[in-house]
Amino acid sequence: MLDELATKAAASPRLRAHHNVHDSAADSVQRFFVVATRDSYFRPHRHLTKIETALALRGRFDVVTFDDAGVVTGRYAVGEGAAGFGYETPEATWHTLVVSTPTAAFYEVKEGPYDPATALELAPWAPPEGDANARAYLDWARSAKLGTRR
Repeated sequence: MLDELATKAAASPRLRAHHNVHDSAADSVQRFFVVATRDSYFRPHRHLTKIETALALRGRFDVVTFDDAGVVTGRYAVGEGAAGFGYETPEATWHTLVVSTPTAAFYEVKEGPYDPATALELAPWAPPEGDANARAYLDWARSAKLGTRR
């Protein structure tokens, strides 16, 4: 299944694909597999009332956290060759994922139900997905140091 998701991710405009384990958006627990390519841009975001938990299955990525102004407050390597094999992002924590291998796969769990109107808040200081500046932001995030802001 992860190989199939990797193929779908490579062909996707967002360069990632997922497979839901839960039955519907109304389920109280949302569970899914995600595969993303190295060039997939996860716009920094936060979940105001939910904790996000994930376990790395393949590859490696960094979880980068920010303060309200977009200053880097943390960087946590997860997956192959890293000390961590998973992460948990507390509610209301700005974060993004930066894939450092050709692809990375993880199993994610969030509280449900899923409501697209309240599921997440996108960072106003980071470019939207598909924006001409998104690639430059992703490239910056790959090596952004603690205390820096783009």
